[in-house]
Amino acid sequence: MKKDFSRRKFLKSTLSAGVALAGSRLAFSGPSDSELTGSGFMNQYDPKGLPTAVLGKTGVVIPRIAIGLGSRFLTIATLDEALEMCNYALDNGLYYWDTAHTYVNTATGAVSEERLGHIIKYRRREIFLSTKIASRDIELAKAEIELSLRRLQTDHLDMLKIHAVESPDDVRNICRSGGVLDLISGLKEEGVTRFIGFSGHGNAEALKSMVDTGRFDSMLFAMNHYEGYSSDRQGSVIPEARKQGMGIMLMKAIRPKETIEGINAGELVRFALSLEGPGGVAVGMDSRKVVDSNLEILRNFKPMTPEEKQRYALILSPYFRHENLGWMRKGYRDGYWS
Repeated sequence: MKKDFSRRKFLKSTLSAGVALAGSRLAFSGPSDSELTGSGFMNQYDPKGLPTAVLGKTGVVIPRIAIGLGSRFLTIATLDEALEMCNYALDNGLYYWDTAHTYVNTATGAVSEERLGHIIKYRRREIFLSTKIASRDIELAKAEIELSLRRLQTDHLDMLKIHAVESPDDVRNICRSGGVLDLISGLKEEGVTRFIGFSGHGNAEALKSMVDTGRFDSMLFAMNHYEGYSSDRQGSVIPEARKQGMGIMLMKAIRPKETIEGINAGELVRFALSLEGPGGVAVGMDSRKVVDSNLEILRNFKPMTPEEKQRYALILSPYFRHENLGWMRKGYRDGYWS
């Protein structure tokens, strides 16, 4: 018999009591014939003809570009402009939305999850919704999840990630008995989130240790950054994640454009999408024009040849060895943080 997963039950039994949200039941109905891809994977979403990939063992079919809804999104001046961009993206097949509890523009007061909630309350079933929690303290992590659900105006997530894994010590804290990994694993069992994952920007050893737990469905990590020549994240983390069937997503694909003259953003995304293993890449967007440019990349996508990938890897290697990259510094978090 299917369990009764309501907002009220979740907030009373799993998190702290006394948080009131309007109740509605979760509905995980089976796929219709029209929701099955040619390979037999369920696709309850509509990619509008965009290229897709299966997100590892989740079995979810995703567009190969996810919308990153952090710092770039939070530079959009008004709520109306932000909602117009998101609705337009969704109408054109970009339904993987990646946000985080801590994505807050402290200068303007804009909160990513709150902005998205205005759309999610009407279009929830159309969106593959992923958010992240930052705290490693159990009670604070529970409070973050409560607030995220309220902001997003939903009673369930598609993906809940542990945000910005930094070091082996961080991994030990996350994975300790009764720690944050146990918390989000319990939320998956309760149906509050369908899948769990983590994100990271720096330490390859830490990310591989997270993969080695065997408890995650997906990971999101920044394009290959080298600490000297000793920490090849793509080379060490992706193969292990693939062995476990994890969904793999990349980020920071376009950042080299900020420091390497003459490099093309479209080719940077194409390079990321041509790597073996990742299902897609999260790209920050801040306007309908940027959405259109990413749609164009996907609609015309052709994988790079091995020779093209080698050439681009050489072009990018000075960037990826650059120790002054912001997200290689200890304590960095992507997006605005409150």
